[in-house]
This record gives sequence, C-alpha cells and structure tokens, in this order.
Amino acid sequence: MIVDSRATPDSVPPVAGGALLAVAVVLAALNLRPAVTSIATLLHDIRGDLAVSATWAGLVTTLPALCFAGAGLAAPWVASRIGLSRAISVALMALTAGLALRGVGGAYVVIGATLIACAGIALANVLIPVVIKTSFPARIGVMTGIYTAALQGGGALGSAVTPGLADPLGGWRTALMVWAAVSLLALTLWIPATARHRSAWAVHTRPSAARRSLLRNPLAWTVTVFFGSQAFLAYIMMGWLPQVFIDNGIDKVQAGLLVAVASLVGVPLSLVITPLAARSASQSGWIVGVGSFGFLGTVGLMVAPAAQPLLWSVLLGTGLSGFSLALALLGLRARTPEDTAALSGMAQGFGYLLAGTGPFLFGLLHDVTHGWTAPWVLFLAVFCVQTVTGALAGRNRYV
Repeated sequence: MIVDSRATPDSVPPVAGGALLAVAVVLAALNLRPAVTSIATLLHDIRGDLAVSATWAGLVTTLPALCFAGAGLAAPWVASRIGLSRAISVALMALTAGLALRGVGGAYVVIGATLIACAGIALANVLIPVVIKTSFPARIGVMTGIYTAALQGGGALGSAVTPGLADPLGGWRTALMVWAAVSLLALTLWIPATARHRSAWAVHTRPSAARRSLLRNPLAWTVTVFFGSQAFLAYIMMGWLPQVFIDNGIDKVQAGLLVAVASLVGVPLSLVITPLAARSASQSGWIVGVGSFGFLGTVGLMVAPAAQPLLWSVLLGTGLSGFSLALALLGLRARTPEDTAALSGMAQGFGYLLAGTGPFLFGLLHDVTHGWTAPWVLFLAVFCVQTVTGALAGRNRYV
C-alpha cells in the first residue's frame, strides 16, 4: 500500500468520518465478539446434542484466534486489492453467513461455519482501526474508545443473552443463529455509510510494490507481543471462565452473566481511559494501572472463585480493558494510515496466533492437573508479560 504525500493526517478535517460512519463503525464492532462469546456458554448443550468430545470443544474455542491470525495477516493485502470499504463489507457478509450456517448442521458444519464467521471478524478487526486512523485522525482516542466499548459490549451481550435464548427459541441452534440477523443489520448500514469515503480510502490502500515491512522493527514486535498477550488472556476468559464458575457450583446462566460483567466493565473504562491515555505523552502508566486490577482478580479466581465471583469478574474485566489501549496503540505508534494498516495486520495476525494457544494450554493444564490452579498460574504469568510489554509499547515512539 502507498500513501499520497498530499493526504496526510493533518490535512484531513477532524470530523471527516461523519456521524453516519461513526454509527456504522459502532454497529460493526458490536458484531465482532458474539460469534465467540455466544458459543462458550452453550458448549455443554452443544456437546450433548452433537455427541462430540472435549477435544472438539477445545478446537471450537481455539479456532477463532487461529483464524484471526491467518485472515488478519491477509487483511492489508485484501484491502489493497478490493478497497477498504468493500473488504469490510465482505467481512460482514462472511460473518453473517457463518453465523447463519452454524445452526443448521452437525459437528463439522459448526467447525466450518465458525471458520467462515471468524475469517470475517479477522478482516474487520484489522481494517476498522485503519478506518479510524484515516477518517477520524484528530479523534483516534475517542473513536478507539467507542469502538472498543462496542466490541466489549457485543461480547458481553453474547455471553449474557445467548444462554437465556436457548430454551424459549427451542435450543442452542436458533440461539446462535439470532446473531446472524444482527450482523446483517450492520452490513445493511455499512454499505451506504461508506459510499462517499471509498475514493479517499483508496489513496491509503492502493497496491504498491514498495510496501513497508515491520518484521524487523523492535517496536512493532513489542506492540505485537502486548496485543497478543492481552488477546491470549481475553480468549481464555471468554472460552473457559464460564466453565470455571460452573465447576465451582455456579449455574450456567449466572456464569454467563458473570462473564458478561467482566466484558461490560471495559465499556465505560474504554470510553474514559482511552481518550485520556491517547492525549498523554505516554500510555505506559495507564497500561500498568489497569493491569494491576486484573492481576488481583486473577488471584481471587485462583484461590477462591466462588467466594466473591462478582468482585473477581469486575477486577478481571478492569484488567482486560487494556484491550482498548492495545487498539489505540495501533494508531498512536504509527505516523500514517499505511503504517497503521501494516502494524494492525502484524499485531493482530501474529498476536492472535499467540492468543490461539491460550484456551488450548489453559484446558490442557486443567486436564493434566485435574484442577484450576495451574491454569491460573499460566494466566498470571502471561499477565506479567502483558504489563511489561505494554509499558514498553506505551512510550511515545513510532514504528
């Protein structure tokens, strides 16, 4: 990709994106987590109906992150070939199709449909930060906070609402398919909302033989490890925290609500902390600060998960709100939309590859030790990695 020297961020009006595009970004973001969180709280029902093994369940929880890695690395290339707007439209189409198909077949169809849906999510994950950088250059912190709040809100809805839909709608299949209608709504708004932006975005996504690689850039790798470690923790939470609560005597509906609380805590924090951090010379202090709360929550979950489950969920959710800061860094550590796309693709591609091992390793340690202490020790160790790399990535530098 190449950036026109005349199309610098300083030359773009602060509200170039407009209200309609902002709403389209928010609605798209609301759909980028329910595909993952909606299935976690219904895994017991799905396994019983399809007669599948725990290995199959582990694959379903690991697939999203692995798919995010592969499709995420390809996202800048796709955008350079068909355009930013069309690439995200294709992403939402794939998400809608995958969510719809997931409820109509057997075990292999569920796996395949999950792959399709997650490929769509991966494209949008990487490319929407480029939309924010390009169309809201003077509002990166605010728009990233709103975008992240919508992501976390969508994830929380997936955890909280889906288990309660299963019985009145006749089972897990229909409960999962409901989210396809929400994704279709986002696609319906996205297409007209982005029509007037396509030519401007084309400046930043047209093919170029001289595309810059960040693979030898130390700061880019620091951002990548920070992003990957926080995603590692988030996917463990979404995939396994309901089961941890259930194994400690909490019913599945309440377990889903507790995971939703952990996600929802990040919504107001994203709206407040991310804009403040973006205006700071360094984001390191903010990253370390929110991470310390998550560390405390993890210790509580490891020692006495059923003692104060709401408190542990709130603390853990506060710590995982570092996700909004990780997304903000994709724009703050890059000078141009081209570098933002390259950094976003690298951080989310390799980062989600790392994150994909999280649910698997967490479950493996549980199977080997027949308990939850060892998995939480792993969780704490990765939390330390997230904090250190986040502090380094938060310093005021550029890739």
